[in-house]
Amino acid sequence: MTEFSLDRSEIAGVVLAGGRSQRMGRDKANVMLGAESLLHHVLSRLSQQVAAVAVNADAAAEDVPVVPDRLPGKAGPLAGIHAAMLYAAGLPGITHVVTVSVDCPFFPADLVARLAAALERPSQIAIAASEGRSHPVFGLWPVTLAADLEAWIANDEKRRVRDFLLRHDVTEVAFPLHPTRASLLDPFFNINTPDDLVEAQRWLEALRA
Repeated sequence: MTEFSLDRSEIAGVVLAGGRSQRMGRDKANVMLGAESLLHHVLSRLSQQVAAVAVNADAAAEDVPVVPDRLPGKAGPLAGIHAAMLYAAGLPGITHVVTVSVDCPFFPADLVARLAAALERPSQIAIAASEGRSHPVFGLWPVTLAADLEAWIANDEKRRVRDFLLRHDVTEVAFPLHPTRASLLDPFFNINTPDDLVEAQRWLEALRA
């Protein structure tokens, strides 16, 4: 039996940036962290790990493809993941898509490589975890799941990513905390509020020190 392996050239990446940002009070994609927007931070980190990148949103300031939700009603992160699958499926040679959240600017530089290395079968999904918590929007998805995901969203009222994962073959990859001069940083630290943004600025300075 041939061992399954997935190459970077077969993986696209999509930044999920279509959320309502209610606790932040403004579009998180355009929030500035240091001298750059959150979207710029995330795209810069993701583009080095995949063959192609796009943004799941209605519009984006960065010069990258914009992939809006294909399903009506603002169905949450799963609608963004569905749009990401459809986008990636339309690219030549792409079999998988990795999704990341726009409000997590410090996610691991080896995220995609480690998720891909964890896959044992083409149909398997890999998701990230840290400190005993899973981060299901940081996932590596086969694009062939798009139709199944669309049907599930249409028939499930809660539309939670974790519930969808329960129906599939999933492997979880644990990532360590990242050492900085200040302390240990959870690479999946996310920015939901203005206070989180202040803390993220401190982490950014600690990483650059």
